[in-house]
Amino acid sequence: MDAQAAQDHKEREHFFSAAKRVAALTLGSRVLGMVRDMAITSLGATRATGAFVMAFQIPNLFRRLFGEGALAGAFVPVFTETQEASGFQRAARLFANALGLLAVFLLALMLLVQAGLLGWAGLWPGEWDRRLLVGLLVVMMPFMVTVCLLALCSAALNCRGRFAFPAAAPILLNVFIIAAAWGLAPALAKSASGRLYVLAGSVVVAGAVQIAIALALVRRSGFAIRPRLRPVEPGIRPMLKLMAPMLVGLGFLSISPLFDSIVIWVLSATEHSPTIHLFGRELARPLAEGTQVQVYAAQRLYQLPMGVLAISLGVAVFPLLSRYAARGDMTSFRDSLNRAIRLATMEGLATGVGLFMLAEAITCLIFRDITWLIFRRRAFTAADVSASAWVLKWYAVGMLAYCAYQIFSRVFFALKQPKTPLVVSSCLVVVGVALVTVLVWVPWLGAGAFGAVAAFIAFLNAAILGVILRRRLGPFGGRKIAASVLRSVAASGTMAAALYALLWLLRGRSSGLAVAVCVPVGAAVFFAVARALRAPELGELFGALAERLRRKPAQGVSDSDDSTKMG
Repeated sequence: MDAQAAQDHKEREHFFSAAKRVAALTLGSRVLGMVRDMAITSLGATRATGAFVMAFQIPNLFRRLFGEGALAGAFVPVFTETQEASGFQRAARLFANALGLLAVFLLALMLLVQAGLLGWAGLWPGEWDRRLLVGLLVVMMPFMVTVCLLALCSAALNCRGRFAFPAAAPILLNVFIIAAAWGLAPALAKSASGRLYVLAGSVVVAGAVQIAIALALVRRSGFAIRPRLRPVEPGIRPMLKLMAPMLVGLGFLSISPLFDSIVIWVLSATEHSPTIHLFGRELARPLAEGTQVQVYAAQRLYQLPMGVLAISLGVAVFPLLSRYAARGDMTSFRDSLNRAIRLATMEGLATGVGLFMLAEAITCLIFRDITWLIFRRRAFTAADVSASAWVLKWYAVGMLAYCAYQIFSRVFFALKQPKTPLVVSSCLVVVGVALVTVLVWVPWLGAGAFGAVAAFIAFLNAAILGVILRRRLGPFGGRKIAASVLRSVAASGTMAAALYALLWLLRGRSSGLAVAVCVPVGAAVFFAVARALRAPELGELFGALAERLRRKPAQGVSDSDDSTKMG
């Protein structure tokens, strides 16, 4: 291995190893997120709690749109290219410029939205639930500014190979909300709506602390944190060109989860409004009052493994892919893509099957049993558990596709071709919206329509993007990927059979016992079968196999070949 090959190998392994660190930190964040969600659901699957859940989605929508979505997706490739071509100092000025322009834009947008909300509250107050929704939105809108700036700072830190704080930042948000739910809210407010306002305030305070720490770390990494509006750096124009189609596409994509919440809000039956008038007919609303919280709980459970595994891998690999694209090193680019896809699909199959089999036990444990131990109230009822588990099973069906999409979309961003995934996804969003609107009325499916449509659209999305990438990049190891998927299917199928037998033996026992027994046994069965099938992805997860193979140069595998690192 010559010096350049050794340096390339070291760089590649640094970014793939970072995925494990990001996953570990994300796991801690998601576990605390589960505790945070227990605090929210402990108030009950009610209209008031549903208002908080829906209001919290709005600043997060802007985070996806301007923060982690369009701006971060445009910033990383342009920053990487600038650093490769002109050095870090020039790239650092680009960051300061982007920070200043984003801050001005977000502050103006926040003031505009706040004015609109206050005008709405004054002119069209509506019932108590609408007033609560608008009030919570007014309180939480400043979080939109801080969380988007945090996303830009996190992207800059990732470009410098620093992943710890960006992955750990959500932990702060969760800690603040948990502290408010357990301490401040009960002390300062007696009503459920009052406690929700306290939680909303804690979100804003947490955002301010997050951005303060992020700016300090960015400065320590060599960046100047003083925002610059003038002169405008040359890299801003390419960023805006990349952002424009991404904003349009992500706008459509962001409508999908928000549309789900609006559908639930409108079609959920309440005590005073059990029916709805459609097409001149009075129909019973198809969803129960607590559906907003039930679907939210299911989403949080399926997002836990997706965030820990697939998103962590995508975040860590994105800067590496951008570097290869900037250098024109498409051989390494395709090898890294192959490696990331095989890891993502293996993780997706295993976690999807596990979530499907254990949906009711996990939902009951987290949102009913543990919540009762903490808050001494069973506000999340057995009916809520059953309904949420039903939705979760449908989300779990699409776990493999969610994981694959996280990699495919970042490949297009690294190649500065964001239009493709966004056009595809935007078209599919329209399909998804139409399907949800129809399927939610199917009696046996009900709220499960949100998970079923999400899974179906995810598979279509990943398949279409995979075909397009194959045409544009050429072969990127399709046989390896197919073989990996077959091994994972065999391991997941065996795991499912083992879990089914365990659940039958443990029927009637507590959900805690079922989860405590089934999770480790299921994982052990999966890894045992994968090892028996000599799955090289295990070496990527644990490192030992890759190291052994690097000691066997006589097998004729070069260090530049991805198989050296993947087994």
